[in-house]
Amino acid sequence: MTKDREIRDKIRELTLEYYNEKFKDKKFNLENDFIHYAGRVFDHKEMVNLIDSSLDFFLTANRYSEEFESRFSDYFNVTNTILVNSGSSANLVALSTLTSPLLGEKRLKPGDEVLTVAASFPTTIAPILQNQLIPVFIDINLGDYTVNPELIEAAIGPKTKAIMMAHTLGVPFDLDTVMNLVKKYDLWLIEDNCDALGSRYNDKLTGTFGHLATISFYPAHHITMGEGGAVITSDEKLAKIARSFRDWGRDCYCSGGENNTCGKRFSQKFGDLPFGYDHKYVYSHIGYNLKLTDMQAAIGCAQLDKLNGFIKKRKENFSKLQEIFSPYQDQLILPRSTQNSDPSWFAFVITIRENAEFTRNEFSRFLEFNKIETRNLFSGNLLRHPAYMNIPHRIVGDLTNSNIITTNSFFIGVYPGIDVDQLNHIKKVVTRFMTGERLEKR
Repeated sequence: MTKDREIRDKIRELTLEYYNEKFKDKKFNLENDFIHYAGRVFDHKEMVNLIDSSLDFFLTANRYSEEFESRFSDYFNVTNTILVNSGSSANLVALSTLTSPLLGEKRLKPGDEVLTVAASFPTTIAPILQNQLIPVFIDINLGDYTVNPELIEAAIGPKTKAIMMAHTLGVPFDLDTVMNLVKKYDLWLIEDNCDALGSRYNDKLTGTFGHLATISFYPAHHITMGEGGAVITSDEKLAKIARSFRDWGRDCYCSGGENNTCGKRFSQKFGDLPFGYDHKYVYSHIGYNLKLTDMQAAIGCAQLDKLNGFIKKRKENFSKLQEIFSPYQDQLILPRSTQNSDPSWFAFVITIRENAEFTRNEFSRFLEFNKIETRNLFSGNLLRHPAYMNIPHRIVGDLTNSNIITTNSFFIGVYPGIDVDQLNHIKKVVTRFMTGERLEKR
């Protein structure tokens, strides 16, 4: 065994020892600990991978990135996974991909419309605006918080060229309706699958219906790299374009550290450049640098081993929360799945009914005071936020339900770090509130 290999093995052993001392068997302490809405769940394997990658000191995408992209593509049964530095960047890359001149008449051009919902995370909408496209907003359903499928076709106009929407908090939107309209009107579809890793519709994984899909690996999501995201597709042309937008907009597709993969590095003509201009420095798109590090991918490889167990635990926690809250449905709208779907739940969403004896803020303040974290359903109606109040847009019908969730909805966690003791605490706190206990008003 070489000396460096011997040292590396010792470092692995010490990393395991450190994990066992620092993190293993830490118990929930009701006096001091919050029940978080989400969080990273890991063991020594993530830490060992992280240190192992750092010892290579390659830093940018390398062997762990290649492993993750290959395994993730296998999970979805797609041909391409393009890793990026966040789910938000994945949305930007995916939408920008559809503006490429390489798509000819199918490319999205400034002024074209993209169907979406206002009750969304901002970075589903931001790429539409950043590419000078027009978002067309459709209202959602209460309970599943996905697009109202009955309103979609009426939203399609002569400038409508794409649909970009999220499977909200893990709940698949009505893909039967959406896919029929995509085919009928020859539209692009981007599935924002950031909250829905492992969700299924008609027993098929969400993220595999559209032309492109996006995933987030932020710590709140189903698996984490700390930061990180991905674009997935089985369309080879779209994959090549997506990589170009991710990698500065370059035309070259060589992997990092490689040269002349095409065999024509100095023998081609591009734009107004001189013949034979170095292909590694030819730019065919106005792109970005949105790559991630190999250390992030190393964590992701260990997390990927745990994905099925994480999904199972999320479903179990969701079911237990349904039991806890079901006696109070006269005052609460509880979450539900859409027809034909099997969600990989991101959270447990609660909407306070209009006739309830309390407000959302009263309930969420009570939970927070008792160390149960809550979060609003992202932006609520995004058009009511300062940055979005004056954007170019079109609304179909009204946004009644989007406005209701702005004032009446919040969610708590179902992530795998929530255990039986924490669920029992949630039940006690909810019972106290629903039987009349309140905080003093401030």
